Amino acid sequence: MITAIALIEADVAAVPEVCEAVASLEGVSEVYSVTGDVDLIAMVRVNRHEELAGVIADRIGKVPGVLATRTYIAFQSYSQHDLEAAFAIGVEE
Repeated sequence: MITAIALIEADVAAVPEVCEAVASLEGVSEVYSVTGDVDLIAMVRVNRHEELAGVIADRIGKVPGVLATRTYIAFQSYSQHDLEAAFAIGVEE
């Protein structure tokens, strides 16, 4: 599974509509409205790298109200559970 984080600049007058439209797209697992330099963050999950262009450029980029996107591809995933397990190696309770 390939995970990408899409930072989305949106028309501020249409943020709720853009969120709903992006969240409904195939390949998008979550959308967050955020503070800071961008308006939304979308988590994109696909099976192959080649599918990212379809989700980001062809779908997200064409949602009315999306002004720009920047995409970051995740190399590795770490969760709190993974970190706790890694630090517990060799520790007996």
